[in-house]
Amino acid sequence: MKINIKATGIELTPAISDYVHKKLAMLEKHIEGSAQGVVAQVEVAKATEHHKLGEIFRTDVHLAGEGLDLYTAEETEDIFSSIDKVKDELILQLTRTRGKQQTLARKGGQMIKNMMKFDWFRRKDDK
Repeated sequence: MKINIKATGIELTPAISDYVHKKLAMLEKHIEGSAQGVVAQVEVAKATEHHKLGEIFRTDVHLAGEGLDLYTAEETEDIFSSIDKVKDELILQLTRTRGKQQTLARKGGQMIKNMMKFDWFRRKDDK
């Protein structure tokens, strides 16, 4: 998986970059097939200055490629916790997507099986 990181309103330190790479590398085991063609566009940003509660950090991740198109964003008071929350949400979305794909495959297989049974009964009656 290729990870592109963009920082807006803050300096992209090696600590932040390493943390993003470490957390998003965990997603590879949830991606079906090869994760080589998947690109993660990550934006870490400091939200606008008008917040009265202090600094608010935002993390956006867009996962695209290999039949995937997932997007999630989180805002928290700590940049590292927003990265953690984004990772958790992406894992949830990936497992849901995989479940839907498996369900569709099972439904398709069941439809073919039913058609074959119907065809077998018709052939038996024709004789």
